[in-house]
Amino acid sequence: MQVSRVVSRRTASRAVAAAAVAGTAVLTLSAPAFAHVSVQPEGTAAKGGWAVVDFKVPNERDDASTTKLEVTFPADHPLASVMPEPVPGWTAKVTKSKLDKPLTMHGEKIDEAVTKVTWTADGKGIEPGFFEKFPLSVGALPEDTDQLAFKAIQTYSNKEVVRWIEVPQKGQDEPENPAPVLQLSAATDDHHGAAGAEDASGESAGKTAKTAAATDSGSGGGSDTTARVLGVVGIVVGAAGVAYGVLAGRRRTAA
Repeated sequence: MQVSRVVSRRTASRAVAAAAVAGTAVLTLSAPAFAHVSVQPEGTAAKGGWAVVDFKVPNERDDASTTKLEVTFPADHPLASVMPEPVPGWTAKVTKSKLDKPLTMHGEKIDEAVTKVTWTADGKGIEPGFFEKFPLSVGALPEDTDQLAFKAIQTYSNKEVVRWIEVPQKGQDEPENPAPVLQLSAATDDHHGAAGAEDASGESAGKTAKTAAATDSGSGGGSDTTARVLGVVGIVVGAAGVAYGVLAGRRRTAA
C-alpha cells in the first residue's frame, strides 16, 4: 500500500510539473502576438471629426531599448492636421508633403498633408519591460473609410529594426508584423469627434458647461426637496412624542 501511495504521489507531481511547463510554453509563445505597435483613440475617432490617438509601443527585447519610432500616414486618406503631444525624453518631428489632389477643409484648400511623424529618444528610450504612448491630435478624419492603417518602424539601441508594416486583412490570420490600424466610428452631428471641446472654438465646451450647470441645479433642487420632506417628518415625529408624553402624564395623575 505504501509503495502504491509513493508511486501515485510521484506521478501526480510529474503531471503538475508537466502542466506548469506546458503553461509557461503557451504563455511564452503567445506573448509576442500582443507585443506590437498599436494605435487607439482617446475616446472615439469619428469619421469627419478630430481625435486624439495614442501609438502604444512596447519593448520586445531583453537586452536593448527602443530609441526611435517612425509612423507613416496613409497616402490614400491624407490628414491635413497632425499635432504631437510632447513626450518627456523624446523629440517629435512632423514631415509634410505636397498632395497630388488638394483637400478642402472648412472652406479652405489644403495642398499638403502629414506623411510621417518620427519620435527620437533623447536618453535611454523605452527600456526592457516597459512601453510608451505617443499621442497625436489628428483631423479631419476621412468619411469614406472605416479604418486607417499606419505603417510603423521601431528601432532599438542595438540597431535592430522591426517593421510593423503588414496591413491585417479581414478573414485572414494576423500577420507576423501587423501595422497599427485605427478603427473609425460613425460620423457625429457636429463633426468634431472626441476633440470637439477643443476644436469647436469653445462652442462644445460651452454646451457642456451649460449641461453641467443644469444638472447641478437639478441635483440641488432634489436635495432641497429631500431636506424639506425630512424636516416635515421630523416635526411630525416630534409632535407625536410630545403628545405621547402629555397623555402618559395624565394617566399617571389619574392613577
